[in-house]
Amino acid sequence: MAVLSVRPAEFCRGLLLALDASEGRRRRRQRDTTADAIGLTLKRELLERAVADDPEPDAFEGWLVEQCLAAADTVSVGAARAVALDVFGEWRLAVASPEFAAWLARGAPSADAS
Repeated sequence: MAVLSVRPAEFCRGLLLALDASEGRRRRRQRDTTADAIGLTLKRELLERAVADDPEPDAFEGWLVEQCLAAADTVSVGAARAVALDVFGEWRLAVASPEFAAWLARGAPSADAS
């Protein structure tokens, strides 16, 4: 796997911008989106902590595990793990795909953000 040149905090800033598009899509749905909102909130909180902590790239996976363990007092471990796995999967995609990493670096532009 290639070494990602962006720090986790920068990567997570891009994902936070991409969440805005997800939130825009969620608000327009004609069904109950409570579960979606909960998942997006958990992901947003995790990404905001990553931006604040800015773990080293080679320690990001371990940092995510620590966040899951720390979250056990406030949310289900399964929910925290699912969100962390999602973020880690996107991290790996950014490592493998310069196009995805560049899209995040551009602020994750999307017509769905409004």
